[in-house]
Amino acid sequence: MDRMHLMQVLVAVVDNGGFAAAARKLSSSPPAVTRAVAELEARLGVRLLTRTTRTVRVTEIGARYVEDCRRILAAAEEADEAAAGLHGAPRGRLTVTAPVLFGRLHVTSIVTDYLSLYPETSVNCWFIDRVVQLVEEGIDAAIRIGALPDSSLQAIPVGSVRRVVCAAPGYLAQHGTPTRPEDLHQHTLIFAGGVSPHPEWRFQRDGQLRTFKFAPRLTTTTNDAALVAAQTGFGLTSLLSYQVAEQLQRGELVRVLADFEPEPIPVHVVHREGRHAVRKVRSFLDLAVDRLRANPALH
Repeated sequence: MDRMHLMQVLVAVVDNGGFAAAARKLSSSPPAVTRAVAELEARLGVRLLTRTTRTVRVTEIGARYVEDCRRILAAAEEADEAAAGLHGAPRGRLTVTAPVLFGRLHVTSIVTDYLSLYPETSVNCWFIDRVVQLVEEGIDAAIRIGALPDSSLQAIPVGSVRRVVCAAPGYLAQHGTPTRPEDLHQHTLIFAGGVSPHPEWRFQRDGQLRTFKFAPRLTTTTNDAALVAAQTGFGLTSLLSYQVAEQLQRGELVRVLADFEPEPIPVHVVHREGRHAVRKVRSFLDLAVDRLRANPALH
């Protein structure tokens, strides 16, 4: 078979987690996919994948080879686009993911501007509050808030946020402003973090991160609900700084216990294309990185 085709098949198997899934992606059959990978391994004289009855795992040599394949295939796609006169016009479907509130506040406008710039593209937005697996779930780009685990994914830093405690001015006027974490025991607290048996917030004191456990009056699974409750003057809540940036700026909420806030949390744009991303992905990354780095809510 053609070597480029064999590379495409291998990448599809790795990205989709198996031969059957790769076959569906390529509109082929599992036996044909299996033969293609076997032929490639025979040509190279190395084992690229480890197969069991239930899983397919890439070997260490295979992982390096797959990244080389991605680079070669991306370069070939760019060459085809350039030859067809489409080098400056990204096209195709892009899938992007981000946390729900971050997506609504800061990613949707980037996506719509991207679509306006490149009429031959379309975008799927996955705004969900869980860590999406880029390779397994076919995601092109993700905005991740928090420390990143070691992986083969590419991460571009775009800023940082902080965990902040805040309340409405009316609530603080009536109940007083806490000056240390212990004071929170005397206040009405709103916990956004789902149904947890042991709600807690974390504070930095004397260079050490300490845990504050409490019994909230209101527990909610969504940050939006906690934000609304705090704005109405019900109590204090802890949210990420980008989630309350507009309310703080307008004076609808007041930040408290700033001296005890934990270290900033990094924000990255993550993708799986390597340095040689295809045109549609690279164009989105360039736009997203520029916009997010200029966003005052991430500083």
